[in-house]
Amino acid sequence: MSAQPASLLSPRVLLPFALVTLIWGSTWIVIKGQLGIVPPSWSVTYRFAVAAIAMFAFAALRREPLWLDRRAMAFALLLGIAQFTFNFNFVYRAEQHITSGLVAVLFALLIVPNTLLGRAFLKTPLEGRFLAGAGIAIAGVGLMILYEYRAAALGAGEVLLGTALTLAGVLSASTANVMQGTRIARAQPMVVMIAWAMAFGALADGSYAWITTGPPVIEPSAAYLGGVLYLGIVASAVTFPLYFNVIRAVGPGQAAWSSVLIPIIAMGFSTAFEGYRWATLSIAGGVVALIGLVIAVAKRPDRPSVSGNTVSVPVSREDRLP
Repeated sequence: MSAQPASLLSPRVLLPFALVTLIWGSTWIVIKGQLGIVPPSWSVTYRFAVAAIAMFAFAALRREPLWLDRRAMAFALLLGIAQFTFNFNFVYRAEQHITSGLVAVLFALLIVPNTLLGRAFLKTPLEGRFLAGAGIAIAGVGLMILYEYRAAALGAGEVLLGTALTLAGVLSASTANVMQGTRIARAQPMVVMIAWAMAFGALADGSYAWITTGPPVIEPSAAYLGGVLYLGIVASAVTFPLYFNVIRAVGPGQAAWSSVLIPIIAMGFSTAFEGYRWATLSIAGGVVALIGLVIAVAKRPDRPSVSGNTVSVPVSREDRLP
């Protein structure tokens, strides 16, 4: 029998999805505080070193075996490089050239490669309703991008470089997201696999940082160290297992709706803590993006076949999650 895919609106999926989206919406301000004295690659290294330690500790408390077989270890290595090295190095560097708000809004485009790559590699079916909703949401994101671009008043070269770095991060994240929908990923113990992926990612981050910027640099301030702990534990060790489980349940396309909601939440945090001022374009963009989300996921056909952008992968007894 095939496992019946869940809906994004089912409580067991919606609750972790909402928690991940809320937490990741808060990270953009924190990431901005990680840039300055410490080179971005070292900040990324510290974040995922902390996250890996927390994940291994959690796995040990659950008495899970901490070792993976050779094939799973190779998979964790590739996942770690894509998600925790390329993705975050691109994002941290992008924020050196454009505003965190613009980076967050550009990352909302994650829904595009997630949907296309999911279709290409996971054979996830696409419905007209989902595509229409995604198209409307992307139009809303376009309005927010336009406003952030105008408000930032940055030079054309800075905007182009920051945008290119962000889109490279989007593609890296999407690659990792789609990897989570594969059979080999679904067969592994989630916590242990992510712990190794974070460890490999941190090792690659540190190697790159040392080669390009020299020995480790640390900023011994409460704000910086607190930011590292928040990003490493709350925004990584807590959220990535939840998010990857959402991907396994509903597929990378629907899980990527978090990236559409995150910039709206990020703007809310910025309003509260940075004095961000909403304008007509940003409000309109947020409303249009939410309308697209509602169209895509609010009503699902009641039929036994798989619909929406869910993952239709037959799950044998050996492939089920523990």
